[in-house]
Order: sequence, then structure tokens, then C-alpha cells
Amino acid sequence: MTRVPAQPAPQQSSGPALGGPGPGDETQDDLRALFGESTAVFASLAGPAHMVQAANPAFLAAVGEDRVRLGEPLGELLPELAGQGVIAALDRVYRSGKPHAARSTRAVLGEGSDVREGFYDVRYEPRLDAGGNVMGVRILAVEVTQVQQAQQLTAEHRALLEQIARQAPLPDVLDGMARVIEELAPGRVLVSVLLADPDGRRLRHGAAPSLPDFYNQAIDGIATGEGVGSCGTAAHRRQTVIVTDIAQDPFWDDFRALADRAALAACWSTPILGRDGSLLGTFAMYHRVPRIPQEADLALARVFADTAALAIERHHAEAARLAAEEREKAAREDLAFLLEASTALASDLDAAQALQQLAAACVPRLAPLCAVDVIENGRVDRIGTAAPTGSEEALLASHIPVYDAADDAVARVLASGVTEVARRTPTGPGPWQDLGVTGYLCVPLMDRRTAFGTLTLLSTGEHTFDGHTVALAEELARRTAAAARNARQYTSRAALARDLQAGLLLPDLPQVPGVDVATYYHPCGEGLDIGGDFYDLFPLEDGRWAFMLGDVCGRGATAATTTALVRHTVRAVAPLLPTPQDVVGAVNRALVNRPDGHGNGFVTLIYGQLTPGDRGAEVELTRAGHTLPVTVDADRTVSAVHTPGALLGIGLDPHLTSHRLLLRPRESLLLYTDGITEARDPQGQQFGEERLSHALGGLPAEHTARDLVTAVTGAVHDFTGTHHIDDDRAILALTAT
Repeated sequence: MTRVPAQPAPQQSSGPALGGPGPGDETQDDLRALFGESTAVFASLAGPAHMVQAANPAFLAAVGEDRVRLGEPLGELLPELAGQGVIAALDRVYRSGKPHAARSTRAVLGEGSDVREGFYDVRYEPRLDAGGNVMGVRILAVEVTQVQQAQQLTAEHRALLEQIARQAPLPDVLDGMARVIEELAPGRVLVSVLLADPDGRRLRHGAAPSLPDFYNQAIDGIATGEGVGSCGTAAHRRQTVIVTDIAQDPFWDDFRALADRAALAACWSTPILGRDGSLLGTFAMYHRVPRIPQEADLALARVFADTAALAIERHHAEAARLAAEEREKAAREDLAFLLEASTALASDLDAAQALQQLAAACVPRLAPLCAVDVIENGRVDRIGTAAPTGSEEALLASHIPVYDAADDAVARVLASGVTEVARRTPTGPGPWQDLGVTGYLCVPLMDRRTAFGTLTLLSTGEHTFDGHTVALAEELARRTAAAARNARQYTSRAALARDLQAGLLLPDLPQVPGVDVATYYHPCGEGLDIGGDFYDLFPLEDGRWAFMLGDVCGRGATAATTTALVRHTVRAVAPLLPTPQDVVGAVNRALVNRPDGHGNGFVTLIYGQLTPGDRGAEVELTRAGHTLPVTVDADRTVSAVHTPGALLGIGLDPHLTSHRLLLRPRESLLLYTDGITEARDPQGQQFGEERLSHALGGLPAEHTARDLVTAVTGAVHDFTGTHHIDDDRAILALTAT
């Protein structure tokens, strides 16, 4: 049997190249190696058995030259074609005499390790004899495997790049890439992608859809180094490592049994490198039989290793961005927590309550359980606790640390002023087992380098204290200590102000025969300063009584000294001088002659003397720059008492006069400071004398001095609402009985 000489087939150019580097670039070379050149295939078959009569070199190369013998049926030479429908198609052409054509027909040729997949544009034509009878079939085909693979690779590569651009999860991208390569690569191939740790010392499982789970688990975390399989060595060398026969290669000595169990015989590994040359991972192609890679195999590995590098770097960048956002979010949450806790702590001006608030602020944000202890009179007092349940809180509150116990964490921190943290129960006795305590954090509360208390946070279950929690607790403890110190200072100053103010006011009103007396005093502010308003009532000789109400310019200590000067001067000279005008004049001289260090503010004052009698109470008074006093008669008619007089303390002659009046039974005299009439509503409008008169005009016929005070203060409160009090308020009411 003779072989028909084959005609040379025309060459076709390679398929369309992927976008990227220009000609001459290494990537372009990889694509040429991948796609190569297409060739024409020809074979002439005879008879219904399709015996091979002639074939060109391209046909022999496609099916294997040693597999074709002239004169033998094609189905017997290449039995794999029957299962792919080729023999059936030849039979139809032979029987019908009609040609058959198909595009991109897939053909799997060869056996074992020599198997090869190809795609062809094929045409089967009948061979006719001189009489027009079909004598055989002619096969004409153009191999388009490279073009088909180029198109498929381009589409799959574009899809992967789109996934990366959409920031698809890295495992999905790597898994999809592995499946694409397993489909595109010639021969049966199993793909694995391992990801490098940040330090490049170990490789972690990334994707391996076709490798057995036990194998992926076994190599997850393998070290990078010389001789550590194909992947560990490739990662160490930063170069492709080809192992064609795992059974014989020393790189696989420690993994040979594992590879044998997974039925792996060859492994080609390519390092995945970042743009800066850093190790990102490895890309491996496994085979079930020993195999030497072709240039197309290596080119495919390089192309997809670069794609994997792009995906991994994009993943790292996104992870870094998310981590930065998470850190920023955590920082914002920490700041919000500190601000909220600090605001709550600072809003309470009681030191004990501020420390009690500390425990509530810590649970559950910092720990499941919290206790706050302070030193009081040489012993430790548990001042605040917080827990998930009332029973747990009561149990925690019942435990009091021992101040001088060496085995107690609170005692040690109080002594050292240093934070203590441990992943165990605190030393010393305590309800630790009942509360399920597994760790503690004890932070000192410092005041001028001395610990005056502790903040103890307790862990339960799986909760632990990390450095972040420790830092947050220490910052909160620092802010709490400052708030407690400020609260103690405020409490001390407020107590001093109250004591001093009490010393300037009457502790108890005296009983005046024939006259009902009532007073009212309300300083503005929070009570840290002494108010400038004052009043007094005391007896004189011959059954007379002296009374006064005034307003000192300013507040605080200076106002207190001026108030004391006025009151003491009045009490000293009133028994000696005949008229209120003389007494007020003496006060003015005392103010003018006071030392510079005792203040220089002016004073407004009403001073008077009343004498109870059968007809009521006779009153003689002097006004020095003060608001006009008013009288309320039995018919509840309100009248202002007009009497001239200038401010005290600004000149030697205040031009004082005296005014006399008679308070008959059920008639009243009301003295008040400008804090009453100048009180403002939220719109800024003043209360004024008219509203004062209206409030007094609504009194009952039988009214007391207290009824006057209540009517005025109630009207002012209704007018101002919750508006801030910006001036002191004082009232002295006298009603003849």
C-alpha cells in the first residue's frame, strides 16, 4: 500500500491578540506561543469502511504519524473518532453522496499522555468514479484550535478582568480563573493557586477546584523554601519550577506520598509576583501522568499568573482600604464613647455620682462587669457597680476589697498607681466563681500622682482585654478622675459659698409684734458665688424695728465684703442715730471711705424703721437708688412709694430724704430688688412694675406677708418659664396685723 504524497497546506495567521503590551514584549511572545499558526488537514478515504488512501503531513501530525497506516479503516486506526460522531458523518456522506461541512468541530485525538484536543473547520466531500458513483470520502479541514482558544481565552480573560474591576471576592476570581485554565489548557490539567502570607514565609490555600480536599488541606500553610515541593521552591526562587515526574523528583520527597494518594504525577509552578517584585503566591498546573510542558503551557501559566497578580493586588488594596475605614470607624466610635461618657461625667457636679456613672458607662462597652472603688477615711468603699443582671450587680457590690491586702489587685493598684491586667481571676477573696470571672483589668484613678480610687473591669466567658481596650479604659479613667476632682472642688466651693451667704442672711426671721414678715432670696448661677442682694430685720429700743433690703454691685467675695460692711454699719449706727436718713448717710460714708482692696462698687438700699401700734405699724424709710417699694392696702390697691435718693458709695452727698407712712391692719409694704422687675421671658421682655402690681392686686382680702411673696414669685416664674435667671432676687414683705 502506497502513501499518497501530501500537498503543503496554506498557513493561517494567529488568532486575535489580547490587549496589552506592544510587539516584542514578553506577553506578546506568550500569546504567540499560545496561539501559534493554523494548518490545513487533508485525507482521502475509500469505500464504506473509510480506508485511508492518502493523508498530508498536517493530518498525520494531528492524529499521530505512527497511528496511521495506508489501506486500513480510519475507525480502526483512530477508534476515539467513533464516539465523537466523525465516523457517522463519513457514513452519511458516503451513502448520500452529499457533502457535509461543520465549523469549529471539537476533536479529541490521541491516547494517554499524548491526548490532544483540537478544533477544526471541516468539510467531508464524496469521491466519485467516472460513472458518478461514490467510491469514497475526502476530508478537507483547517485547524482552528489556536483561533478557537484565542477567542475563548480572550473572552474568559476579559470576564476575569471585569470581575477584578467590579471588586468581586478574590476566592471567586481565583476559582473562576482555575476553572478557565482547566478548560483551556491542552490535556487534563488541575490548577492550584496558593496565596503568600504578608511576610512571604508561608503559602495558604487560594483556589483549587479540582484537587481533592485532603490535598488542599495538607498543603495549606506550607513554608516557602528550597526543595519544598514545586510551589514552595518556586516561591523561594521567584522563578518557575517544572517537575515533570513527581515520583522521581527530590523536591517532592516530603510530599510524594500525599501526591500519590491524590494521583498527581507532574506539577509546574509559577510564582505570582507583584509590581514591586513582592511574592503574592504561586500558580500551579498538575497532571495525572508525567508530562513535559510545551511552550504553550508555560505561556498560559505566565498570562494567568499575571492576571492572578492583578486580582491579588487589587484585593490587598481593597482590604487595606476597608481596614483603614474600619480603623477610622473604630476611632470615631471610641471618640463618641469618650465624649458621651465625659459629658455624662462632667454634667454631674457630685463627685460620688460621677464615679457611679463611670461604672455604668463601661458596661457592656468595655467589659461585662465593672466596679469602682475609692479610698475613704483609710478604707476602700465600693462606690459603683454595673452588671448584666441585678443579682450579679448586687453580688459584685457586696464585695469590698481590703485596702492593705497584698493579694488584692485593687490594693496593689492603689499602692502603685499602675494599671494591672490579667487573663485569670483576681487574686484574693471575691465572688469570682459565682460571677464566672475569667480575667480583669484594674486601672487607677489619679489625682496629682496619687491614686484615690480604681476602675476594675471583669471579663466573663470568651471576653478578653486587648491593648485597645486597656488604652480606652485608661483614658476614660483619666477623664473620670478629672471630672471627680472638678466635682469635689465645685462641692467645696459651693459649700463655702452657701456658708458665707448664710452668714450674710438671717438664719430665722424674728417675731415682730403686730407685723407679719416674710422674705424670699434666690441667687442666680449655680451657687459658686455669693449673691449681691441682701436683707435684714432687727429690733431697736423703744419697741421699734429696723429693716432694710439692698443690692450690691457685683458678686462673689467682693460683694460679700460690701454686704457685710453695709449690714454691720447699719446695725452699729441704727441705735445711735435718730432717723433712717442719718443711718443711710453713715452707710454711704463707710462705703466711700472703705479701703481700695475691699471693692469700689455702688450699693442700692432701702432702710426703714417701723413702730407697731394700735392703729397699725408706723413706718419711716429712706431710699437710696433702689427700686421703688410698693404698698398694698386693704382693698388690694397697689401704690409705689416715691422718695428720692441716689446710689451709695459713689459720692459724699447722696441727697437722701425720709418718707413716713402708716400700715393699717391688712395693709402691706413690699420691698424687692431689680432681679424681680427685670426678669425676662424667652423673648427678652422684662417682667416690669405693671405685672408686679397686677400680681399683688389679685391677692385675697385676708392675706399674709407670705401670700405677697408667693404671688410675686409665682408670677415671675410663670412669666420667665425655664428661662435662665440672670440676676439675684430678694423680697421683704411686711403686713400689719
